[in-house]
Amino acid sequence: MAVSLRPLHLAALAGIAIAVPAGVWLLWNFDPNAVDNPFPPCMFHALTGLFCIGCGLTRALHALVHGDLAGALSMNPLGVLVLPVIPMIIAHSRGWRPRWLEPAMMVLAQPKFWLVLLPVYWIARNLPWFPFTLLAPG
Repeated sequence: MAVSLRPLHLAALAGIAIAVPAGVWLLWNFDPNAVDNPFPPCMFHALTGLFCIGCGLTRALHALVHGDLAGALSMNPLGVLVLPVIPMIIAHSRGWRPRWLEPAMMVLAQPKFWLVLLPVYWIARNLPWFPFTLLAPG
């Protein structure tokens, strides 16, 4: 089955083709750990003192751009693990369905999976006991 691209899809791909290299350039040249960085702080953390699902993701992406997988995992383990899954889910929803990927997509493409995983992760990364403290940004 051939996948055809509509003008809106082409515009989205063009936007991604511009945004991804721009984001990589920003993450390569600016350290989110530095005081004078251009990245906005997490408003949820600033207001509550708790970590949201995305807390540490900018620093994790900065570490990934610099080849530091361990550092990235220490900042936001779920974000780093989900990053390669997102394009597969999008491709699967657009018709790319290799047989070897179907068992994983049967789980990952279900909204109920994410509706359970994300709140559980959000709560777990704010628990003050080991091993949950490993989920908090380092």
